[in-house]
Amino acid sequence: MTVGRLYIVPTPIGNLEDMTFRAVRVLREVERILAEDTRHTHILCAHYDIVTPMTSFNDHNAAQRLPGILHALQQGARMALVSDAGTPGIRDPGLPLIRAVVLAAIPLEVLPGASAVVTALSGSGFSLDRFVFEGFLPRKGRLRADRLAQIAHEERTVVLFESPLRVVATLVDLQQAGCGQRPALVARELTKLFETWHRGSVSELADWFQIHPPRGEMVLVIQGCLEETASPEDSAAKLAQLLADGQGMRAATQQMAKQTGLSRSVLYKMALAKKNQPTDEDDSGVDP
Repeated sequence: MTVGRLYIVPTPIGNLEDMTFRAVRVLREVERILAEDTRHTHILCAHYDIVTPMTSFNDHNAAQRLPGILHALQQGARMALVSDAGTPGIRDPGLPLIRAVVLAAIPLEVLPGASAVVTALSGSGFSLDRFVFEGFLPRKGRLRADRLAQIAHEERTVVLFESPLRVVATLVDLQQAGCGQRPALVARELTKLFETWHRGSVSELADWFQIHPPRGEMVLVIQGCLEETASPEDSAAKLAQLLADGQGMRAATQQMAKQTGLSRSVLYKMALAKKNQPTDEDDSGVDP
């Protein structure tokens, strides 16, 4: 009995013309297309006159449908896995199927194609000898703080996904983590009609998007840390020393902003917090 084959087929991230000849041929020749959202994939198939039967495979039904798909592949079926956009397995629900196929030793054929990560990196102008994809950052809490701290000291070029509703908050958080002066890129609506590329420091991009609220899919690319980045605690200590040496608040915060990339408002709050901390001599251990 001949074992079937699963094809991993990238689809356009926006522009339908980004399908390859090979991808169109495979989608026409397989017996079934496994789609993240059949309604979305129907648009692509109609554009290329692909009439192959389709089944949805997503977060809601993966556990239920995985055994039947594996059985069909083991019986000789040829199927293609597609996501709504880009390459399956990257930030989409196709990964469990790919893992299961690998474990079952079912033949797997991966086609090259569209990727928002590679597209943004290629147009960034940053060093691509080494880079890291961070996906979406945790939304809050210690996990988010830890990831931001890691990015602040990351020497490789960093790629992030972000929603238009949270991109300003992420840029501000990166700024406060010490990345304010780092060159960065926000690539918006890649390959689509209203594609835009915004370049500048993290601080400049944070200021821009606070005034110009964005829409659409966002990819952030941040140049790696070329020098050791001071932690917020180190920055606060250095600022306190400048103030203790007699430098004025305005001059001290301006100097530290240039050195660390932190905004002057953040540094000003640090200075006030440091100033209001009780010294060992003042702390009697008794409430006033």
